[in-house]
Amino acid sequence: MTDVVDAAEYVLSRTGYVSTMKLQKLVFYADALSLVRTSRPLFPEDFQAWVNGPVCPELFRAHRGRFIVGPGELRAQTDVSLPSVEERSLLDQTVAKLGHLDGEQLSSLTHSERPWRDARSGCGVEDRCSAVISPDSIRGYYSSPCCPNPLFSAT
Repeated sequence: MTDVVDAAEYVLSRTGYVSTMKLQKLVFYADALSLVRTSRPLFPEDFQAWVNGPVCPELFRAHRGRFIVGPGELRAQTDVSLPSVEERSLLDQTVAKLGHLDGEQLSSLTHSERPWRDARSGCGVEDRCSAVISPDSIRGYYSSPCCPNPLFSAT
């Protein structure tokens, strides 16, 4: 199993420089795709329901203070462990389906979906929230036939 920073570094190797918001959402969706396809998370770290959508605190710490990040900027290249072939496939599929969207568009997409909204239940629009978006909620929603997200339409 890869970790979230290695998964993010792999995404950056495919996208080049992106906003940290976009990176967080692409990695979130890759993890969701893994939960739907394999019933296992892509990495052990969780996502929380922050104001601008799902955020993994461990990944946030790796890019803290930056708005844009590129390949090799999250961890020293000598410390990066390449995800497995199966993990790279899930990450590649996510980038292929959603990589054309910017961070704001991906954030809006997560805001329209139940896992993030349910985790923020009881929070105001601008309230800080550290509630974990449960893997069961993620798997249940994105595997549902009524999920309109294009990444999961052919799942």
